[in-house]
Amino acid sequence: MAPGNKPRRAASGFTLIELLVVVALIAITSATITLALRDPAEMQLQREAQRLAALLETARAESRASGLAVRWIPKGLKTGDDFRFEGLPRTLQLPTRWLGEPVAVLIENATAANPGLILGPEPVIPAQRLRLQLGGQHLTLATDGLAAFDVVTPQ
Repeated sequence: MAPGNKPRRAASGFTLIELLVVVALIAITSATITLALRDPAEMQLQREAQRLAALLETARAESRASGLAVRWIPKGLKTGDDFRFEGLPRTLQLPTRWLGEPVAVLIENATAANPGLILGPEPVIPAQRLRLQLGGQHLTLATDGLAAFDVVTPQ
């Protein structure tokens, strides 16, 4: 051995980069599995809530534009309808069925005289809330009367 040269020792163990790569792979795999295991009822309820919010805002805009009083009522009169819009012009046909399994609806402060949501024609409507339920999952759609209907997250 030449003077000043030290013998090299064989490296043992893992480098920090190797450990970080393994931890990153575990994190990505667990996140993928978590998303894949979401409850199908929860995903369907999210889709139904977003679709219903869009339908309510469409009917609300049409009510203001036409000056007609429009209401949304769950469980339509026709056989097979899950909900209906009262007061819309015949030229505007909005859906009356849920996309998947029927969703249970509970409208807060609903009465026999007023079983649905008031959508217009006034620009400011009463504050309203409705609870959607599918299986063990539930969501709340609400408006303060000025803002659009949207999913409310519990606080």
